[in-house]
Amino acid sequence: MTIHHHPSNETLATYAAGTLDLGRRLVVASHLDRCDACRKAVRGFEQVAGTMLEDLPPTTMSADALARTLARIDGLGADESRRASFREDFEPGLPACLRRYELGRWRWIGPGVEMRSIVVPGANDVRVFLLKGAPGTRLPQHSHSGTELTLILDGAYAHEGGRFGAGDFEEADESVEHRPIVSDDEACICLVALEGRLKLSGFMGALLNPFVRL
Repeated sequence: MTIHHHPSNETLATYAAGTLDLGRRLVVASHLDRCDACRKAVRGFEQVAGTMLEDLPPTTMSADALARTLARIDGLGADESRRASFREDFEPGLPACLRRYELGRWRWIGPGVEMRSIVVPGANDVRVFLLKGAPGTRLPQHSHSGTELTLILDGAYAHEGGRFGAGDFEEADESVEHRPIVSDDEACICLVALEGRLKLSGFMGALLNPFVRL
């Protein structure tokens, strides 16, 4: 697999620092599973952060810090047990880090396009979902009211910014407007973390925007 498009250094640094929200973190982690170069970059950022921590003066911890940390670990273990029941319905080819989360049903959202939600607790401002486009599907020209991180799992699409195949990663924000077109030879399945909503462009987009739920 040859990967041509990667997360920005800023996104990788935020991921390495642990400050990226969970929804977007899962999309980046899924790319890292496939990309040696980005895993190496993240390790570099982590080493830099570790060196900076070593130079900081020690901070006094509260007397119950250890007990509270262990309680949080126990709580995470309970969450894992509750999520285990959802793993029987995971999507074939879904990255391993996502198989613990509940999946919605595939639903039609437009000609040749289906969506399957991924329930990520605590990701209220960022929706995570799978998006499937049939071969040759032309998605509407659109921009974004927030950020959109997309990882191509299977197939490919192309737009003004180039061609994006399996393993490629795309970042878009309010400044980006594009119209992805799925390749003719196979369906394209993407993993998406979307903040805000898509904003359809043009006259028809102005008419349809009130009805768009993506």
